[in-house]
Amino acid sequence: MAAVVDSAAAEERARAVARRRRGRRETRAALLFISPWIVGFLVFTAWPVLNSAYLSLTDYDVINDPNFVGLDNYRRLFEDEKIALALGNTFFYAAIQVPLYIVVSLGLAMLLNQAGRAAGFFRTAFYLPNMTPPVAVGVLLLLVFNGQNGLINEVLGFFGIDGPNWTTDQMWIKPAIILTSLWSVGSSVIILLAALRNVPQELYDAARVDGANGWQRTVRITIPMISGALFFVFIVNSIAAFQTFTEAYTAFFGSGNTTYSNDAALFYVIYLFQQAFEFLNMGYASAMAWVLFVIILIITLIQLKVSKRFVYLEGEQR
Repeated sequence: MAAVVDSAAAEERARAVARRRRGRRETRAALLFISPWIVGFLVFTAWPVLNSAYLSLTDYDVINDPNFVGLDNYRRLFEDEKIALALGNTFFYAAIQVPLYIVVSLGLAMLLNQAGRAAGFFRTAFYLPNMTPPVAVGVLLLLVFNGQNGLINEVLGFFGIDGPNWTTDQMWIKPAIILTSLWSVGSSVIILLAALRNVPQELYDAARVDGANGWQRTVRITIPMISGALFFVFIVNSIAAFQTFTEAYTAFFGSGNTTYSNDAALFYVIYLFQQAFEFLNMGYASAMAWVLFVIILIITLIQLKVSKRFVYLEGEQR
C-alpha cells in the first residue's frame, strides 16, 4: 500500500514539474512574440517619458548640455502670462467642443441606425473625412471660414445673414476651430452606432406598449443602454481636446502669420511646441508637458469617479 502511495506521489510530482516546464516554455514563447512591442514601448515611450521628467528640471536648448535648475521651470510656469492664455483657450475649447462633438456623433449614429440597407454606404461616407490629413483640415478651415468668400458665409448670406470674420475676429476664431473639429466626427459615429445596434429591441417594444414617445425612449432606454460607449467617446475626446494642435497650428501659426493677432488660437500644446522647437526651451517645454499630463490625469480621474453614477455596465452589481 505504501509503495502505491509513493508511486502516486512521485507521478504527481512529475506532472507538476512537467506543468511548470510547460508553463515556462509558454511564457518564453509569449515574451518572444510580444518582444517587438516591449522594445518599442521601452525605446519610444518609456525612455522619452522618463527623460522628459529629467529635462523638466534642467535648462536645455538642444545645442548645449542640460543644466540642472531644479523646479525653476515649474515656478516659471506661474509667471508666464501666455500659459494662462493657452490654458484658458484650451479649457474653453474642450468645454464646448467635447459635448458638441458627442451630441453630433450621437445624432448621426441614431439617424444611421434607421438607414436600413443604406447603412453600409453612410458608414463609409461618415468615416471617410477621418482619412483627411489634419494639415489639410487646417487649410480647409481657412477656406471654408474665410470672412470674405468662404463657404460658411456664402450660405449664411443666402439666408440674409452677414457672417463674421471667422479667421480674423478674436471672438470667432475658437468657434471656427470647434466647428472644424466636427469634420472628423465619423469615428465616434461608428462606435456609437455599434452600441445602438446592441440595444435589445424588446425594450423599445415594451416602451411603446406603455405609451412612451420617441424622446422618452431615447432618454430612458437608448442613452442608459449605450452609456458605456458614450463614456468611452467622452473620455477619448476629452483627452484629444486638451492635446489639439495640428489644425489650429496649420491655420494660424504654420505659415508665420503676422498680419493679425492669433492669441485666440494659442492652445496649450501649440505653445508647448513653440517653446520646444521654435525657441529651443526644451527644459521648459518638458515641464509644460508634465503639467498637461497632470491636468489630463486629474480630469480623467474625476470623469471616472462621476461615471460610476451614470454609466450602466451590463452584469455590474449596483
